[in-house]
Amino acid sequence: MDHQTLVGALMNPGFYAHPVNRVEYIQTHISSVFLTGEYAYKLKKPVDFGFLDFTTPEKRRINCEAEVELNRRLAPAVYLRVAPICLVDGTPVIDGPGEAIDSLVVMRQMDNDRLGPEVLARGELDEAKVDALVEVLVPFYEAARTGEGIDQYGTIESVKFNTDENFNQTEAFVGAAITQQQFKEIRDRTNGFFENNKDLFERRIAQGRIRESHGDLHLGNVFFEPGRPVIFDCIEFNERFRCGDVAVDLAFLAMDLDFQGRPELAQHFIDEYVKRSGDSELRLLLDFYRTYRAYVRGKIACFTSSDPALEPKAKEQHLQLASRYFSLAHGYATNL
Repeated sequence: MDHQTLVGALMNPGFYAHPVNRVEYIQTHISSVFLTGEYAYKLKKPVDFGFLDFTTPEKRRINCEAEVELNRRLAPAVYLRVAPICLVDGTPVIDGPGEAIDSLVVMRQMDNDRLGPEVLARGELDEAKVDALVEVLVPFYEAARTGEGIDQYGTIESVKFNTDENFNQTEAFVGAAITQQQFKEIRDRTNGFFENNKDLFERRIAQGRIRESHGDLHLGNVFFEPGRPVIFDCIEFNERFRCGDVAVDLAFLAMDLDFQGRPELAQHFIDEYVKRSGDSELRLLLDFYRTYRAYVRGKIACFTSSDPALEPKAKEQHLQLASRYFSLAHGYATNL
Protein backbone atom coordinates (compact mmCIF):
# COMPACT_ATOMS: atom_id res chain seq x y z
CA MET A 1 0.00 0.00 0.00
CA ASP A 2 1.49 3.36 -0.99
CA HIS A 3 2.23 6.21 1.40
CA GLN A 4 -0.57 8.51 0.24
CA THR A 5 -3.17 5.78 0.75
CA LEU A 6 -1.93 5.30 4.31
CA VAL A 7 -2.01 9.08 4.84
CA GLY A 8 -5.65 9.05 3.81
CA ALA A 9 -6.40 6.29 6.33
CA LEU A 10 -4.58 8.08 9.14
CA MET A 11 -6.47 11.30 8.41
CA ASN A 12 -9.72 9.53 9.35
CA PRO A 13 -10.55 9.99 13.07
CA GLY A 14 -12.17 6.55 13.05
CA PHE A 15 -8.82 4.93 12.25
CA TYR A 16 -7.68 5.17 15.87
CA ALA A 17 -8.62 2.95 18.82
CA HIS A 18 -9.07 5.97 21.11
CA PRO A 19 -11.60 8.82 20.67
CA VAL A 20 -10.47 11.42 18.13
CA ASN A 21 -12.46 14.51 17.15
CA ARG A 22 -10.13 15.66 14.38
CA VAL A 23 -6.71 14.88 12.97
CA GLU A 24 -4.11 17.57 12.27
CA TYR A 25 -1.70 16.63 9.50
CA ILE A 26 1.90 17.91 9.43
CA GLN A 27 4.36 17.08 6.69
CA THR A 28 8.15 17.16 6.78
CA HIS A 29 10.54 16.11 4.02
CA ILE A 30 10.91 12.66 5.60
CA SER A 31 7.72 12.03 7.61
CA SER A 32 3.98 12.50 7.84
CA VAL A 33 2.79 13.35 11.35
CA PHE A 34 -0.78 13.04 12.64
CA LEU A 35 -1.88 14.90 15.78
CA THR A 36 -4.97 13.42 17.39
CA GLY A 37 -5.17 15.36 20.65
CA GLU A 38 -3.82 12.82 23.11
CA TYR A 39 -1.31 11.06 20.85
CA ALA A 40 0.85 11.89 17.85
CA TYR A 41 1.67 9.32 15.17
CA LYS A 42 4.63 9.54 12.80
CA LEU A 43 4.68 7.68 9.48
CA LYS A 44 8.02 7.71 7.67
CA LYS A 45 7.99 8.46 3.95
CA PRO A 46 9.45 5.89 1.51
CA VAL A 47 12.34 8.18 0.52
CA ASP A 48 16.07 7.76 -0.11
CA PHE A 49 18.21 10.88 0.28
CA GLY A 50 21.54 9.09 0.44
CA PHE A 51 22.06 10.01 4.08
CA LEU A 52 18.86 8.12 4.92
CA ASP A 53 16.97 5.26 3.30
CA PHE A 54 13.32 4.60 4.20
CA THR A 55 12.43 2.84 0.96
CA THR A 56 11.17 -0.48 2.36
CA PRO A 57 8.75 -1.35 5.20
CA GLU A 58 11.58 -3.18 6.98
CA LYS A 59 13.90 -0.16 6.82
CA ARG A 60 11.11 2.08 8.10
CA ARG A 61 10.40 -0.31 10.98
CA ILE A 62 14.08 -0.44 11.97
CA ASN A 63 14.30 3.37 11.94
CA CYS A 64 11.06 3.69 13.91
CA GLU A 65 12.49 1.40 16.58
CA ALA A 66 15.75 3.37 16.63
CA GLU A 67 13.83 6.64 16.92
CA VAL A 68 11.91 5.45 19.97
CA GLU A 69 14.96 3.94 21.67
CA LEU A 70 17.22 6.94 21.11
CA ASN A 71 14.65 9.59 21.98
CA ARG A 72 13.71 7.87 25.22
CA ARG A 73 17.09 9.05 26.51
CA LEU A 74 15.75 12.61 26.76
CA ALA A 75 11.98 12.21 26.34
CA PRO A 76 10.98 8.88 27.91
CA ALA A 77 7.40 9.98 28.63
CA VAL A 78 6.87 11.18 25.05
CA TYR A 79 8.10 8.26 22.93
CA LEU A 80 5.77 5.40 23.75
CA ARG A 81 6.23 2.59 21.23
CA VAL A 82 6.33 1.43 17.62
CA ALA A 83 2.96 0.24 16.30
CA PRO A 84 2.53 -1.98 13.24
CA ILE A 85 0.04 -1.17 10.50
CA CYS A 86 -1.51 -4.38 9.18
CA LEU A 87 -4.03 -5.11 6.43
CA VAL A 88 -7.31 -6.61 7.61
CA ASP A 89 -9.63 -7.46 4.73
CA GLY A 90 -7.76 -4.95 2.61
CA THR A 91 -8.07 -2.16 5.19
CA PRO A 92 -5.06 -0.77 7.12
CA VAL A 93 -5.41 -1.24 10.89
CA ILE A 94 -3.09 -0.26 13.75
CA ASP A 95 -2.02 -3.31 15.76
CA GLY A 96 -4.03 -5.57 13.50
CA PRO A 97 -3.39 -9.28 13.00
CA GLY A 98 -1.12 -10.54 10.26
CA GLU A 99 2.04 -9.19 8.68
CA ALA A 100 2.82 -5.49 9.08
CA ILE A 101 2.82 -3.40 5.91
CA ASP A 102 4.28 -0.35 7.67
CA SER A 103 5.10 1.09 11.09
CA LEU A 104 4.21 4.10 13.19
CA VAL A 105 6.07 5.89 15.98
CA VAL A 106 3.49 6.53 18.71
CA MET A 107 4.12 9.57 20.90
CA ARG A 108 2.32 11.48 23.59
CA GLN A 109 1.19 14.73 22.03
CA MET A 110 2.78 17.77 23.64
CA ASP A 111 1.47 21.32 24.05
CA ASN A 112 2.76 23.35 21.09
CA ASP A 113 2.55 26.54 23.14
CA ARG A 114 5.57 25.24 25.07
CA LEU A 115 7.68 24.62 21.97
CA GLY A 116 10.89 26.66 21.90
CA PRO A 117 10.04 29.03 19.01
CA GLU A 118 6.61 29.77 20.54
CA VAL A 119 8.13 30.49 23.95
CA LEU A 120 10.73 32.72 22.27
CA ALA A 121 8.10 34.58 20.24
CA ARG A 122 6.14 35.42 23.39
CA GLY A 123 9.28 36.83 25.02
CA GLU A 124 9.26 34.12 27.70
CA LEU A 125 12.60 32.48 26.93
CA ASP A 126 14.93 33.62 29.71
CA GLU A 127 18.08 32.57 31.56
CA ALA A 128 16.11 30.40 33.98
CA LYS A 129 14.73 28.29 31.12
CA VAL A 130 18.19 28.06 29.56
CA ASP A 131 19.61 26.95 32.92
CA ALA A 132 16.96 24.23 33.14
CA LEU A 133 17.99 23.04 29.69
CA VAL A 134 21.64 22.85 30.75
CA GLU A 135 20.62 20.83 33.81
CA VAL A 136 19.19 18.22 31.41
CA LEU A 137 22.06 18.28 28.93
CA VAL A 138 25.05 17.94 31.27
CA PRO A 139 24.06 14.50 32.65
CA PHE A 140 22.80 13.45 29.22
CA TYR A 141 26.23 13.90 27.64
CA GLU A 142 27.97 12.36 30.63
CA ALA A 143 25.90 9.19 30.23
CA ALA A 144 25.88 9.09 26.41
CA ARG A 145 27.78 6.36 24.59
CA THR A 146 31.45 7.04 23.86
CA GLY A 147 34.63 5.11 23.09
CA GLU A 148 34.83 2.39 20.47
CA GLY A 149 32.48 2.95 17.56
CA ILE A 150 31.82 6.55 18.60
CA ASP A 151 35.26 8.20 18.89
CA GLN A 152 35.84 7.86 15.14
CA TYR A 153 33.30 10.66 14.58
CA GLY A 154 35.56 13.12 16.38
CA THR A 155 38.58 12.64 14.13
CA ILE A 156 39.60 15.35 11.70
CA GLU A 157 39.00 12.92 8.83
CA SER A 158 35.40 12.33 9.89
CA VAL A 159 34.58 15.97 10.62
CA LYS A 160 36.24 17.10 7.38
CA PHE A 161 34.16 14.58 5.45
CA ASN A 162 31.06 16.43 6.71
CA THR A 163 32.38 19.91 5.94
CA ASP A 164 33.65 18.89 2.50
CA GLU A 165 30.24 17.38 1.77
CA ASN A 166 28.60 20.70 2.63
CA PHE A 167 30.86 22.66 0.30
CA ASN A 168 30.46 20.17 -2.56
CA GLN A 169 26.68 20.17 -2.20
CA THR A 170 26.34 23.96 -2.22
CA GLU A 171 28.66 24.94 -5.08
CA ALA A 172 25.66 25.13 -7.40
CA PHE A 173 24.12 27.84 -5.18
CA VAL A 174 27.12 30.19 -5.28
CA GLY A 175 25.82 33.46 -6.66
CA ALA A 176 22.20 32.64 -5.75
CA ALA A 177 22.31 32.14 -1.97
CA ILE A 178 25.98 32.67 -1.09
CA THR A 179 28.59 34.93 -2.64
CA GLN A 180 31.77 33.56 -4.16
CA GLN A 181 33.78 35.43 -1.54
CA GLN A 182 31.73 34.01 1.35
CA PHE A 183 31.97 30.49 -0.04
CA LYS A 184 35.74 30.68 -0.50
CA GLU A 185 36.45 32.29 2.88
CA ILE A 186 34.26 29.86 4.84
CA ARG A 187 35.84 26.89 3.07
CA ASP A 188 39.40 28.18 3.43
CA ARG A 189 39.03 29.11 7.11
CA THR A 190 37.34 25.79 7.87
CA ASN A 191 40.17 23.86 6.26
CA GLY A 192 42.72 26.10 7.96
CA PHE A 193 41.15 25.30 11.33
CA PHE A 194 41.78 21.61 10.74
CA GLU A 195 45.41 22.30 9.89
CA ASN A 196 45.99 24.48 12.93
CA ASN A 197 44.15 22.42 15.56
CA LYS A 198 45.13 18.78 15.08
CA ASP A 199 46.15 18.49 18.75
CA LEU A 200 42.81 19.92 19.86
CA PHE A 201 40.79 17.30 17.96
CA GLU A 202 43.00 14.54 19.36
CA ARG A 203 42.63 15.87 22.92
CA ARG A 204 38.87 15.95 22.66
CA ILE A 205 38.86 12.26 21.74
CA ALA A 206 41.27 11.39 24.57
CA GLN A 207 39.13 13.33 27.07
CA GLY A 208 35.98 11.40 26.14
CA ARG A 209 34.22 14.41 24.61
CA ILE A 210 32.98 12.46 21.56
CA ARG A 211 29.50 11.16 22.36
CA GLU A 212 26.39 9.67 20.82
CA SER A 213 24.55 12.96 21.11
CA HIS A 214 21.24 14.37 19.84
CA GLY A 215 22.30 15.63 16.42
CA ASP A 216 19.52 18.18 15.90
CA LEU A 217 19.56 20.37 19.01
CA HIS A 218 17.70 23.57 18.15
CA LEU A 219 14.78 25.45 19.71
CA GLY A 220 12.23 23.71 17.49
CA ASN A 221 13.09 20.41 19.20
CA VAL A 222 12.62 21.59 22.78
CA PHE A 223 9.42 21.74 24.82
CA PHE A 224 9.89 24.01 27.81
CA GLU A 225 7.77 22.00 30.22
CA PRO A 226 7.48 23.40 33.77
CA GLY A 227 10.58 22.46 35.71
CA ARG A 228 12.24 20.20 33.15
CA PRO A 229 12.52 20.82 29.41
CA VAL A 230 11.81 17.91 27.07
CA ILE A 231 14.22 17.51 24.14
CA PHE A 232 12.86 15.37 21.31
CA ASP A 233 13.36 14.35 17.67
CA CYS A 234 17.02 13.37 17.71
CA ILE A 235 18.58 12.00 14.53
CA GLU A 236 18.02 8.27 14.36
CA PHE A 237 18.65 7.62 10.66
CA ASN A 238 22.36 8.38 10.40
CA GLU A 239 24.94 7.78 13.12
CA ARG A 240 27.38 10.14 11.41
CA PHE A 241 25.00 13.07 12.01
CA ARG A 242 24.18 12.05 15.58
CA CYS A 243 27.64 11.32 16.94
CA GLY A 244 30.48 13.76 17.46
CA ASP A 245 32.04 16.20 19.86
CA VAL A 246 29.47 17.48 22.37
CA ALA A 247 30.44 20.92 21.08
CA VAL A 248 28.65 20.14 17.80
CA ASP A 249 25.29 19.84 19.58
CA LEU A 250 25.89 22.82 21.85
CA ALA A 251 27.02 24.99 18.95
CA PHE A 252 23.76 24.23 17.12
CA LEU A 253 21.58 25.65 19.89
CA ALA A 254 23.95 28.60 20.42
CA MET A 255 23.82 29.33 16.68
CA ASP A 256 20.02 29.07 16.69
CA LEU A 257 19.77 31.59 19.52
CA ASP A 258 22.13 33.92 17.64
CA PHE A 259 20.04 33.53 14.49
CA GLN A 260 16.86 34.31 16.44
CA GLY A 261 18.38 37.54 17.71
CA ARG A 262 19.22 36.38 21.24
CA PRO A 263 23.05 36.29 21.35
CA GLU A 264 23.03 37.09 25.07
CA LEU A 265 21.09 33.87 25.73
CA ALA A 266 23.47 31.96 23.47
CA GLN A 267 26.40 33.25 25.53
CA HIS A 268 24.63 32.43 28.78
CA PHE A 269 23.87 28.92 27.52
CA ILE A 270 27.53 28.21 26.79
CA ASP A 271 28.75 29.87 29.99
CA GLU A 272 26.32 27.85 32.10
CA TYR A 273 27.19 24.60 30.35
CA VAL A 274 30.93 25.18 30.85
CA LYS A 275 30.39 26.03 34.51
CA ARG A 276 28.32 22.91 35.21
CA SER A 277 30.31 20.47 33.05
CA GLY A 278 33.84 21.78 33.55
CA ASP A 279 34.40 21.52 29.78
CA SER A 280 36.03 24.92 29.24
CA GLU A 281 37.95 23.74 26.17
CA LEU A 282 34.77 23.48 24.10
CA ARG A 283 34.96 27.27 23.71
CA LEU A 284 37.94 26.71 21.37
CA LEU A 285 35.63 24.78 19.03
CA LEU A 286 32.55 26.93 19.33
CA ASP A 287 32.98 29.23 16.34
CA PHE A 288 34.16 26.34 14.20
CA TYR A 289 31.05 24.28 14.91
CA ARG A 290 28.72 27.29 14.81
CA THR A 291 30.07 27.93 11.32
CA TYR A 292 29.35 24.31 10.42
CA ARG A 293 25.83 24.36 11.88
CA ALA A 294 24.83 27.64 10.24
CA TYR A 295 26.20 26.37 6.93
CA VAL A 296 24.17 23.15 7.19
CA ARG A 297 20.99 25.18 7.78
CA GLY A 298 21.82 27.28 4.75
CA LYS A 299 22.36 24.14 2.70
CA ILE A 300 19.01 22.69 3.73
CA ALA A 301 17.25 25.92 2.79
CA CYS A 302 18.96 25.73 -0.62
CA PHE A 303 17.79 22.16 -1.11
CA THR A 304 14.24 23.16 -0.15
CA SER A 305 14.31 26.02 -2.66
CA SER A 306 15.05 23.50 -5.41
CA ASP A 307 11.75 21.65 -4.93
CA PRO A 308 10.05 21.87 -8.35
CA ALA A 309 6.65 22.01 -6.65
CA LEU A 310 7.48 25.35 -4.99
CA GLU A 311 5.99 28.58 -6.25
CA PRO A 312 8.58 31.18 -7.34
CA LYS A 313 7.86 33.36 -4.29
CA ALA A 314 8.42 30.44 -1.89
CA LYS A 315 11.58 29.49 -3.76
CA GLU A 316 12.92 33.01 -3.30
CA GLN A 317 12.02 33.01 0.41
CA HIS A 318 14.04 29.85 0.97
CA LEU A 319 17.00 31.28 -0.92
CA GLN A 320 16.83 34.41 1.24
CA LEU A 321 16.74 32.24 4.35
CA ALA A 322 19.77 30.34 3.08
CA SER A 323 21.57 33.62 2.46
CA ARG A 324 20.95 34.68 6.08
CA TYR A 325 22.40 31.44 7.39
CA PHE A 326 25.41 31.63 5.10
CA SER A 327 26.06 35.22 6.22
CA LEU A 328 25.94 34.06 9.85
CA ALA A 329 28.35 31.20 9.02
CA HIS A 330 30.68 33.69 7.35
CA GLY A 331 30.65 35.89 10.44
CA TYR A 332 31.65 32.97 12.65
CA ALA A 333 34.30 31.85 10.16
CA THR A 334 36.08 35.19 10.32
CA ASN A 335 36.95 34.29 13.94
CA LEU A 336 38.65 31.01 13.00
